[in-house]
Amino acid sequence: MNLELRNLEPLGDQGILVSLGSEADAARFAAACLEASWPWVVDVVLAYQSVAVFHDPEQIGCRAALDSLAGLPLREAASRGKLHVIPCCYERQLDLPRICRHTGLSADEAVARHLAVEYTVYAIGFCPGFPYLGYLDERLAGTSRLDQPRLRVEPGSVGLAGRQTGIYPLPRPGGWNLIGQTPLELVNLEEGYFPLRAGDRVRFERIDEAEFARLKGERLPG
Repeated sequence: MNLELRNLEPLGDQGILVSLGSEADAARFAAACLEASWPWVVDVVLAYQSVAVFHDPEQIGCRAALDSLAGLPLREAASRGKLHVIPCCYERQLDLPRICRHTGLSADEAVARHLAVEYTVYAIGFCPGFPYLGYLDERLAGTSRLDQPRLRVEPGSVGLAGRQTGIYPLPRPGGWNLIGQTPLELVNLEEGYFPLRAGDRVRFERIDEAEFARLKGERLPG
């Protein structure tokens, strides 16, 4: 499978946005681009069904970069990203009753369905290191954001909205429904520590309050 130029468009003067037909195709393209090891590629950013490729304009012009990317053959399957097992204490929730009202699930069913899925990190955004994880079990999906966002969500809070779940790595305002909290540090801005990358996979593992206290402040391996 090769791309047509209509799938690509300049992103400023040092980037190209590549649009694919699915998340899987986007992951394949990003993997193929990295595997090509072109010296002019500065960064490859995967997000859902698109890939942004940033290039060094002193090494290659935009047109030549477009032609190179359009001719890049995609592998049959991209290598799967790293699997991260993230402990989550579901006793540290604030919105489970709301989630249950929206979905019709019991509290135990909602937690079980959140645990049952191996999620893909489809994008990093909103704040440094925030992973957008998809997709929720169909029975758990569909809960809307809070009508009024909280002014502060604690670091490690695990939330969900619509079809996605995510983790607040830093204290921030937020409107997702909080179903639990991880004790692990997921981001350290000063040290440039960002263990979660687009294309990685995440599985949650249930822990109790005692285990939460024991693990508090440890880092997610990355």
